[in-house]
Amino acid sequence: MERTIGFKERRYIEELRILTRATAVDCVIDEKFDRIIYLIHPGDMGLAIGKGGENSKKLQKALGKKIEMVEYADDLRTFIENVFKPAEISNIGVREDSKTVDVFVRRKADLGIAIGKGGANIEKARILLRRFFHQDIGDVSASGGEAGE
Repeated sequence: MERTIGFKERRYIEELRILTRATAVDCVIDEKFDRIIYLIHPGDMGLAIGKGGENSKKLQKALGKKIEMVEYADDLRTFIENVFKPAEISNIGVREDSKTVDVFVRRKADLGIAIGKGGANIEKARILLRRFFHQDIGDVSASGGEAGE
């Protein structure tokens, strides 16, 4: 897992720790959507978000950028579920080339949430999957999943 964390990212991670007492595994600055994506250490999401989202709002105000948080997981399926929350993922399929992952949402209503406004959630998934698993997002659809479609 090759990742480089620059000065800005380290500064943002430290700011998160100071304001929320939560630990970030990594931080990505997404210029395209003008946001900072934090990968939060497993178990620290409650601290990072705070009661009623208080901590994430403070952080957003202090940094002047939109903040998004994803709980890190070593397991690919759990990681993808965390990236696409609150959309409910029913299944994932790794293609034969093993570099592309297809994601299936449980309900059609979750498809819009999974894609995000202007494709923001898909782009977040692409960035994070490339960075941590060296894989890419293929199709995101509401078909081909398990029960409950």
